[in-house]
Amino acid sequence: MTHADPAERFEARIWDLREQANEDLAEFTPPRNPPKEERAMSYLTAGAGPAVSVYVEARTSGLMVHFPPDQYEALESTMNDYLELYAACYGRDIDAEYTVRTAAEALIDTRDIGDVARILTHVPAE
Repeated sequence: MTHADPAERFEARIWDLREQANEDLAEFTPPRNPPKEERAMSYLTAGAGPAVSVYVEARTSGLMVHFPPDQYEALESTMNDYLELYAACYGRDIDAEYTVRTAAEALIDTRDIGDVARILTHVPAE
């Protein structure tokens, strides 16, 4: 199946990630005894990492996809919501306002979503 607009190739993935983030946010309860490192990493591998990966794939696949504003906002807010859940698993309340581009650059450099989260959020504190 081919699409006239390359951004359409990523649209369903973006909205699926956004929907899952909304569900995860609604179901989240802060841990009683942080840190909960395994739970924190699950938010990165299931949410933040895939959101950043969509951006990386779209920008490095030779297509240089420009996302419509609603899709870009959904992708970025999904990533930030998962970074907030990640930090909450360490007992930290952050207001994540990172750009998906910054996260993508860090992912390309580190190749590890855990490192990206630590770089952006400074959680856990070293």
